[in-house]
Amino acid sequence: MHVNYSRIVVLGGGTSGWMAALALATGLPRARVTVVESEDVGIVGVGEATFPSIRAFHDIVGVNEADFLRATNGTYKLGVQFVDWLQQGSDYYHTFGSLGDTDGAGALWGQYVRAYDAASREPGATQMLGALGALGEQCLPAVMGMQNRFCMPDPQRGADFAYSYHFDAALYGPFLRKLAINHGATRIEGKVVEVARRPDGGVASLRLADGREIAGDLFIDCSGFASLLLGKTLGEPFIDYSHWLPVDRAWACPAERDAAPLTPYTRATALEAGWSWRIPLRSRTGFGHVFSSRHIDEERARAQLLAHMDGPPLGEPRLLRFTTGHRARFWVNNVVALGLASGFLEPLESTSIYLVQMGIGRLMTALQNNESIGDDIKRSYNAGLVRHYERCRDFIILHYNLTGRRDSQFWRDMANMAVPDTLAFKMHVWRQSGLLHQYDEEAFYPTSWLAIYAGMNHWPERCDPRYAEVPGDASARWLSERRAKVAQLVGTLPTHERFLDLVLAQR
Repeated sequence: MHVNYSRIVVLGGGTSGWMAALALATGLPRARVTVVESEDVGIVGVGEATFPSIRAFHDIVGVNEADFLRATNGTYKLGVQFVDWLQQGSDYYHTFGSLGDTDGAGALWGQYVRAYDAASREPGATQMLGALGALGEQCLPAVMGMQNRFCMPDPQRGADFAYSYHFDAALYGPFLRKLAINHGATRIEGKVVEVARRPDGGVASLRLADGREIAGDLFIDCSGFASLLLGKTLGEPFIDYSHWLPVDRAWACPAERDAAPLTPYTRATALEAGWSWRIPLRSRTGFGHVFSSRHIDEERARAQLLAHMDGPPLGEPRLLRFTTGHRARFWVNNVVALGLASGFLEPLESTSIYLVQMGIGRLMTALQNNESIGDDIKRSYNAGLVRHYERCRDFIILHYNLTGRRDSQFWRDMANMAVPDTLAFKMHVWRQSGLLHQYDEEAFYPTSWLAIYAGMNHWPERCDPRYAEVPGDASARWLSERRAKVAQLVGTLPTHERFLDLVLAQR
């Protein structure tokens, strides 16, 4: 069946709803875009961390960076600091920067492992290993994070990296709403009390509590965990990932900013039965504790959150309950689900907005390139989104599975679980040959996988013989010079807070 879509109705505001509305209003100027949202329906508005793809979305829809940061109390994000994941007392950074070549004789990680192995066998190994430093010290944004500094990427200066943002999600939706309305989108305040169906099983209209009927050709379900259209009305089944990712609760609470420097990274600290986040905003600091209710009770988890906050709470902690996974299909008949209405992956690597963006991008490609939409386009859309979820799922599982912790039942279970075949194959290839295998629809590049492997001290059993083609003294000298060059460049950069002040002063 082929259908044209000229009346597009977005159910729900918040981040996903207004991202969709803004993309549709700017990319399909002839379509009539209507957003139905109710002030009585809350949003999951905790502090948000993102990764670099959001900047591409902002460029496409015309979002000015300084305006966005001002409106959302935003800060810059270079990546994530992982604390206590390998073992208590350990930490490492996963940042959006280059670690050099990941393949071939000159692969940085290969030369690093070779130099590390050689140094550890020599007399005075401690001193030699100290001079070599951690692999993260070879990565510019990781060192920038360690020193709370920031600059714009500039490959000509050697500053070749990507960045993203932290922001207040409760402020991001209203910011996008204003832009979407300026581009012609219409907002209707109202609560849906009934969904009228079409003869073919699709959605014909939404009936609001005041009796109004909102008809449309295409409905975008951004109704959050309720999944009112795709889940409740069309009955699309849910694919549950909780056997791999058992965390199913999160306490969230903002806190006053302390006097410490404004960090350009998210902090994820492993706890007894999950992990806590720390997200620095200009106005406050966001804290949360993501945990498995099978391994810890809610009140104990709440107490652990409060114990890890470094400023006075700005309210009572709020409990969120969720199941990790996604709907079997995302586009069914004339309904497309985005955001929490389509699925949820726990926030360890900030993939929620990325997955919304991937859904919007594929939808816009279909609508812009096709006068009519058939089942083949929907099948392609659904298959692609499933792969995006699976790739992100695997990357998140990797963090848990490589842990060396055995100090609680949660960590023992995570270390011993059977991982999905797609991840098992990747890990096997890395362990046996040092190759960073990639599938299609990957969210995270090889350098990201390398950062986790290195941070969790998970190295291949054998190294590529080509690494030996580089003389050992030349390899050690190159690593030392690169480390020094990174440190020298970072020493010239402004602090994160100073750089942010300069950006926000622009008009």
